[in-house]
Amino acid sequence: QVQLVESGGGLVQPGGSLRLSCAASGIGFSIYVMGWYRQAPGKQRELVATITPGGSTNYADSVKGRFTISRDNAKNTQYLQMNSLKPEDTAVYYCNARRVGITTYWGQGTQVTVSS
Repeated sequence: QVQLVESGGGLVQPGGSLRLSCAASGIGFSIYVMGWYRQAPGKQRELVATITPGGSTNYADSVKGRFTISRDNAKNTQYLQMNSLKPEDTAVYYCNARRVGITTYWGQGTQVTVSS
């Protein structure tokens, strides 16, 4: 059974930081492209960042320079370090695991709220 379990969300003030984690089980983690997506109320789910098995990263323009995606294949876990958070970063953040052209898995999501 495949499970992607996110953690680390919460309420933070503008300018603050959070670190999201996604622990994967039931998949060959090291061969999956891992990613983070987010969905704000009334908006479509959007890409935040991805990281390939080899460690190549890709970011949405809106988070470049503020967010950092990483992975630990030994722990079957990926991370999203979010700095300089803005109110517009408020959303539910979803963990994604993808084998290109084969399958995709999603986590249940974790709420991130940026507000003073």
